[in-house]
Amino acid sequence: MHNHTPQPGQERFVAPSIDTELPAAVDVDTSHPPESQWKQAWKSLRSNWIFWFSAILLLLVLVVVCFPTLFTSVDPRSADLSNSLGKPQPGHIFGFDRQGYDVFARTIHGARASVVIGLLTTLIVTIIGLFTGAIAGFFGGWVDTIVSRTADIFFAIPLLLAAIVGLSALNNVWPDRGYWGGVTAVVIALAVFGWPQITRIARGAVMEIKNLEFVDAARSLGASKWRNLFTHIIPNALPPVIVTATVSLGVYIVAEATLSFLGIGLPPSVVSWGNDIAAAQPQVRSGDNLHVLFFPAGALALTVLSFMLLGDAVRDALDPKARK
Repeated sequence: MHNHTPQPGQERFVAPSIDTELPAAVDVDTSHPPESQWKQAWKSLRSNWIFWFSAILLLLVLVVVCFPTLFTSVDPRSADLSNSLGKPQPGHIFGFDRQGYDVFARTIHGARASVVIGLLTTLIVTIIGLFTGAIAGFFGGWVDTIVSRTADIFFAIPLLLAAIVGLSALNNVWPDRGYWGGVTAVVIALAVFGWPQITRIARGAVMEIKNLEFVDAARSLGASKWRNLFTHIIPNALPPVIVTATVSLGVYIVAEATLSFLGIGLPPSVVSWGNDIAAAQPQVRSGDNLHVLFFPAGALALTVLSFMLLGDAVRDALDPKARK
């Protein structure tokens, strides 16, 4: 028989039952279904002043892009050398540039080309990146290897440098592109080298989601691989992709302005913020009549800032870790 009598110093304290009472369980309301991720994100966005500030600015930009004649009736391509570098006057509140163009009219009409390029590039990049990333993350194996290594090759090439080389070559074979031809060329040059970032984000999100319980449950109920991918996995992998795409939109607008500033983006005949900033270089060097540069550059900066703020607000709403 073993002696269970505790030795000195080995005594154990046992609390009385009255000291170990469990608190009452919190009542859980089960009368309403749980909120979806998107509904929770919308509730978070509604209480975020950054979201409303950026949304109002972007709404104003979209109105300017779609209906520029609501803000000015002056033709942005109508030049009068007698007004060269003229100061602001009634009907021309921003003054005139060196060629006698109305700066306000060109700032308003220049929004269309810059914003359209940003939107189209972001749309194409998101579609390509989401599809390739989802395929790589879901199937894995040799498919993941091919997609990932291809994305690494494109990702290693600087976006702006690749666009400069591509547009320089395109200018030699297609010099007279016109408005939509110029927009298409810039969009293609940026989209070809811009998709790898979205691919990486989508691949990581899909690899995390494909092993969750609801995917296994759908598979056990007879859902095919493709149905699982497009019905359950991709919709739940969208939040990080949307955040990245929102921020990238501002980056592509800046890239278009940079390419046009260098003289290889949109043709000079196209009214855009980048072309107007490039035309203001003599004023920058001389330090006089800087209003020619300030207004298109300010409009560009304000638009890009709006997209960046919107991306931050959306990220905070869709990222559970950020909400915590």
